[in-house]
Amino acid sequence: MVSKKSSARYTAAHAALGGRTLKTGQSRCFVGYKKHTLRLWLPTRHPSVTLLPLVTWVTPANVAEGGLLLPSLHWCRSHLSWWPGIVVADMAYLSNASKAAARTGWQTAVVTKLRADMRLLAPYLSAAQVECPQGQPLEWWEHDASGGEQWFRVPERPEYCPRCWEASRCPRHFGYAAGEHETLFGLIPLASRVSGRLLRQVRPWIEPAQSFEKNQLGLGQMFFNSLRLTWQMSLWTDSAVLLRTMAWLDASQESSLLAGLEPNQLEFGLALEKSPD
Repeated sequence: MVSKKSSARYTAAHAALGGRTLKTGQSRCFVGYKKHTLRLWLPTRHPSVTLLPLVTWVTPANVAEGGLLLPSLHWCRSHLSWWPGIVVADMAYLSNASKAAARTGWQTAVVTKLRADMRLLAPYLSAAQVECPQGQPLEWWEHDASGGEQWFRVPERPEYCPRCWEASRCPRHFGYAAGEHETLFGLIPLASRVSGRLLRQVRPWIEPAQSFEKNQLGLGQMFFNSLRLTWQMSLWTDSAVLLRTMAWLDASQESSLLAGLEPNQLEFGLALEKSPD
């Protein structure tokens, strides 16, 4: 008997064979659909991180996520007259071609981690450290849009420059083509503090947002036998997230349950005497 995976004949309409992140007890491949969502980080005073679904695509499982980046930017421009200047993405958006198109055509920086088997280029010593040819650590200076270059410079108090044999003729700043490696350079270099903070503080919230949809809203426990039904359920899921966010923003801030036990500074109202001139 020929299996459905080998014959590619599935009862679910337009379904395809796709891959998932390898986890214990799960098959590496699955048949079905994928929901791809570009989320907007909304700055609020609410203590919880607020991510809003901005653009959602539902596709057969074999459609690569990276190919949906530019269509998402097109959608934002067409419907919102705006598009994000920075996109923090997972490794599915590592393609140099997509990042280059976002940088040159949209002035959008696509920040991702570096794959472990990727080759480093000068001045990178590691994903988080850059050095000059003589070993002096450098810091990101600026992006020159007219020349398409990223510039790194010697910090204010260099350690090796006073003892370097090339100190007298060294310009103490170094330029590299942004298109030479889109992940290392691009619009925001991987070794910059901006990129590091984005990957540490923004990137980890992508999985919790997906987990909320799959687990708490129940998408992971349902079987959809058509792409149209999957699309409808995805719209309802995004609507639930938007309604929850609106409720958060309208709700008043709750006072701490321990407010009565917190110490307060007392004011005695004592008049201060002026010192004699």
